[in-house]
Amino acid sequence: MSPQKPTNIIYTGVAGTGKTYRLLQIAQQYTDYLPRINDKDLLGQLLQELNWRDVVCLIFLDFKSKRQDLVKVPEIVNHEFFVGKAAQNAREKNLSNTAWSVLQMHTPASSQTVSYKNRASQAYFDKDNSGAWYLLPESMDLLSDLAQQLAEFQQAKRENNSQNQEFRQQRFSMVSFHQAYGYEEFVEGIRPVMAATSPATNSSSQMSYAIQDGAFLKLCQRAANDPDQRYAMLIDEINRANVSRVFGELLSLIESDKRAGMSNAMTVHLAYSGRTFSVPANVDIYATMNTQDHSLAPLDMALRRRFRFIDCPPQPKLLPILYLYLNLNQDSEAVNSVTLNTKTANPAENRYPTETIDLAKLLTGLNNRITQTLGAEAQLGHAFLWSVDSLEQLQTVLIEQIIPQLAQAAAGQVTILQYIFQDEQQPISAQFIQDSQALINNDANNSVNPNSPSQLFAGHQSFLGQSISSGNYKINTDLLDNSAEFTKPFVYQRLY
Repeated sequence: MSPQKPTNIIYTGVAGTGKTYRLLQIAQQYTDYLPRINDKDLLGQLLQELNWRDVVCLIFLDFKSKRQDLVKVPEIVNHEFFVGKAAQNAREKNLSNTAWSVLQMHTPASSQTVSYKNRASQAYFDKDNSGAWYLLPESMDLLSDLAQQLAEFQQAKRENNSQNQEFRQQRFSMVSFHQAYGYEEFVEGIRPVMAATSPATNSSSQMSYAIQDGAFLKLCQRAANDPDQRYAMLIDEINRANVSRVFGELLSLIESDKRAGMSNAMTVHLAYSGRTFSVPANVDIYATMNTQDHSLAPLDMALRRRFRFIDCPPQPKLLPILYLYLNLNQDSEAVNSVTLNTKTANPAENRYPTETIDLAKLLTGLNNRITQTLGAEAQLGHAFLWSVDSLEQLQTVLIEQIIPQLAQAAAGQVTILQYIFQDEQQPISAQFIQDSQALINNDANNSVNPNSPSQLFAGHQSFLGQSISSGNYKINTDLLDNSAEFTKPFVYQRLY
């Protein structure tokens, strides 16, 4: 039976179209949620190989971990470890006698409270004058292995209680490429290793160099040892690194028919270790690529033969409608906004929906004009508006994300930006994007009036000019302050 054909896919699109989200969803397909061993089975595993002396010692260690050093026989007999061992041995009777026998047998001959003939050679316990038993301090070194088993049992129980009886086994590795990412991180490379030195030397550690496996090589080794399961390499922003350098000689091996066991299987000798290597057929590769990275676009051609490319366009239909509410208890034109799935009133709060802002139409309108002026690769992804659920959040996204990105794409050309935001026919006060020169002229015309808005905001605009201006454009101060025209829904509706 021939192995399943590997999957090599790159998801492409502009920023904010959910490409990285797709990788996270794919990761779930390569994650196994396995039932955890329940507490009863954990206890059975712990006690299976222990004799009665070990069980009693384990009980003392358990009490000691809870800051109780003195233990009486009824506490021992009723402890879950003792009860569990008795169940394994099908014992129901004379359990107290068993506990007494173990305790007395393993007391020191010098004990002042225990008189017993058939003592074992190694003492672990002794009894005080009140009848309470305790571990001998000198026995603690002998119980280190039991203490470790107890710690692992307690940790497993805690994990069971905190993770709903399931644990995850991941059959994927996820990396994010960047300009400095290289072959050494992805495949293998020589890296420094700190090694401890002997006490005779003056320094506590010594640096050496060793060949270490990278993320992809480690995943391939796991996949080769588990051929019945599929594994995935998830790469975010694959075109941000020099792909030919990162993959090296593996660039040919990742082709579907070149994998191990396939018709044209290939092997190579790795650059540093010289080991013979081939990419397993049960390793799938998924990646994302931002098409707005024009400087890195040529890398697309190097990957074309080896990957399927799936376009991820903006999806405005996923966005909600903002329903704006007028509070009838106030003599104010201001509105509050929330996101609802249906247009409903809230009579209890005397608030009724009055206007809407359709985020899907808003994004569609912006993208249509962006495509006309800057090209399809400058479009905005739906993720920019995905979490918007109020008018204030919409303003924040426009100010901090959308306008700066479009300004960079347009090289600060105010004419293009004003066209995108439908500002050309609007008065200066209602423009999202203002022409800096027009503002200067307007300030000159209003300079005779010390109470004019331009005078009142002169200092604020000076700061804004330094922080968010680019070229000859400026974001409207009223939009920044959530005031004047930008508290009204029709300003945003005209972006449709």
